[in-house]
Amino acid sequence: MHHSPLERLIHLLAKLPGLGPRSARRAALHMIKYRESVMQPLADALQLASDNIQFCSECGNLDSLSPCHICASDRRDPSMLCVVEEVGDLWAIERSNIFSGRYIVLGGTLSALDGRGPADLNIGKLLEKASHPELLEVILATNATIDGQTTAHYITERLQGSHVKISRIAYGIPIGGELDYLDDGTLGAALKARQPF
Repeated sequence: MHHSPLERLIHLLAKLPGLGPRSARRAALHMIKYRESVMQPLADALQLASDNIQFCSECGNLDSLSPCHICASDRRDPSMLCVVEEVGDLWAIERSNIFSGRYIVLGGTLSALDGRGPADLNIGKLLEKASHPELLEVILATNATIDGQTTAHYITERLQGSHVKISRIAYGIPIGGELDYLDDGTLGAALKARQPF
């Protein structure tokens, strides 16, 4: 079946997260309407990213250099290592400007249903970094899903007996959240993780 360039563009845009066929059509029409100011710069940026972006050999982040700018920085605290599932999670933590340590991006979670085991994740690099004497704490920042919890438990088991402290990010009530609107799991997690006031 022959696809026109426009149909191919819409089809490819529809594969992006958050874009269905209708949103892809609107995006394609907008790009064509603003060919010089949107479509051509976007095509150039896509080509540049395709040619230059790579996974960091140290942590799994995306950057134009390997090691990435985080791993190469001498301002980062080598005593703390934050374990995240995906690059987007690393970026979310970086946006907070709170964490000054280093990262490991696992590249997913353990999942029997999806056939992902420890060998499919960046756990080997995590264990290698955990053996360095300057590392004092591993912070598990996996998602509060069954697969995220399973992965956190697996990592904790693998790090048992090592010199590092293992901690987990807190879960519970978001800032500005109202109790009446929270699900039972979130409220339960908040009660279990309560702090002195």
